[in-house]
Amino acid sequence: METNSNKKFLTPLLLAAFFAGGIFLGTQFLPKVTYQNQNVSYTDKFSTLLRVIENRYVDSVDHEKLIESSIQGMIKELDPHSQYIPPKDLEGVNEQLEGKFGGIGIRFLIHNDTLVVTHVLPKSPSEKSGLNAGDRIVQVDDSTFTKETISNKSVMSLLKGKEGTKVNLVVNRHGETKHISITRGSIPISSISANVMLTDEIGFIKLNSFTFNAGEEFVDAAKTLKSKGMKKLIFDLRSNGGGFMHAANHIIDQFLPSGKLMVYTKGRMVAREDYYSTSGGILQDIDVVVLINTLSASASEIVAGAIQDNDRGIILGRRSFGKGLVQDQQEFNDGSALRLTISRYYTPTGRCIQKPYGKDVDYENDYLNRYENGELMNEDSIKFDESLKFTTPKGRIVYGGGGIYPDTFVPNDTLGASYYLSNLYYGGAFNNWAFKYLDYRRTKWQSFESFNSRFKVSEQMFNDFTTYAANNLDIEVDEDGKSRSKIIIKNRIKAEIARHLFEENGYYKIYLKDDLDVETALEVLISL
Repeated sequence: METNSNKKFLTPLLLAAFFAGGIFLGTQFLPKVTYQNQNVSYTDKFSTLLRVIENRYVDSVDHEKLIESSIQGMIKELDPHSQYIPPKDLEGVNEQLEGKFGGIGIRFLIHNDTLVVTHVLPKSPSEKSGLNAGDRIVQVDDSTFTKETISNKSVMSLLKGKEGTKVNLVVNRHGETKHISITRGSIPISSISANVMLTDEIGFIKLNSFTFNAGEEFVDAAKTLKSKGMKKLIFDLRSNGGGFMHAANHIIDQFLPSGKLMVYTKGRMVAREDYYSTSGGILQDIDVVVLINTLSASASEIVAGAIQDNDRGIILGRRSFGKGLVQDQQEFNDGSALRLTISRYYTPTGRCIQKPYGKDVDYENDYLNRYENGELMNEDSIKFDESLKFTTPKGRIVYGGGGIYPDTFVPNDTLGASYYLSNLYYGGAFNNWAFKYLDYRRTKWQSFESFNSRFKVSEQMFNDFTTYAANNLDIEVDEDGKSRSKIIIKNRIKAEIARHLFEENGYYKIYLKDDLDVETALEVLISL
């Protein structure tokens, strides 16, 4: 038995050795090809390697694909935020940063396999052409939508286009067919999700991204709230992934007196550059609480760091992402671009908040690691690097090396959370049901105040909603989750209807009533 066992063990080894030898021998029998200039630079080596593959590889190769994959391979050897952007993706990436695109100016929803208009943006080409919220778009130019062809991607490809070009729509409006021709215009992507007064003196601004014009848009929002009596501000940067640094500096400048360091940058090939506040800030006398979470990154962290290091306000929430790298974008003639990290940024006390990265660091799963370590729920679970301790002018201890640590920690709000609530949210239940409910009721409420005081989500409406989600969106009713999340679901129903009627400000005025971070920030500001 022992002998047979040894034979069985040796057989695969001998076979492996035989095949390996066969490969080796086969290689030796091939005619040897010598290429000129063997002592080439790495640049020449890459070109030579590409030429060899194209000329001698056994199968045909895609030259462009080889180049693209090679570039991606190079970028992966750098930091996590340097990025090569292929031509097919650059336009969409730039639109988000530039804060505008060519289009007709609507928000839409695919409801019951039909393209429906949920919002017509003010002063947009659609508003000027007479398109209304609630309209069903059944045809765009020569393309008729069917159940098989309709998708968000197909709709966007048809409605977006170069500014000044025309698009012809066939619309169904409560059974009546209308033909509407619209000339596309420049459609702004607002960086401000909401700017509302939460009390007589406390305002709220939510900034969703640092687009090119975010600084100016923030100033306009702040002026509007100041005209309504704002003396204190909750500035929401939660889940804001960043954008242009100049926009961040413009916003910081509103809170600081002249001559205060806001941020500085330096890199291996880039000299240190300091950015100081000017004398034009319109919020120097406004108390501020800045909200951050694990997805607040880059420019959001520049703002939070400057406010914190200058002892100008209170940072509230959970530790931010930890991106302290600055990218420069170089565009190429083929429509691609390289977004390359050229420097690090430092907060006024000298902190670089970039979290560790490299081959031995699980950078992509940092959020999961924070969750598993208990950091999102318990402040005591946060681990500080004592070697990266800094002190603000007023003696507050702050830390670098892994994001902005809040002055006031607030745990993730799990009260009323359930998988059922998540399924309703990500399954589009609130948006679809709100459109259905408002189909013949859009003119019932003339003001937000009237809607907010008169509209109640009854038990019947609540049950109708969950039944609708089950029957039309395949979101099975989970009785336990339904009961646990009932208060939140009712709030979201009302908030989503308010969004359809009164845009984002209407939504947030209701939605924020269930927001633990905002409730805590209100308590902090009221106590000041």
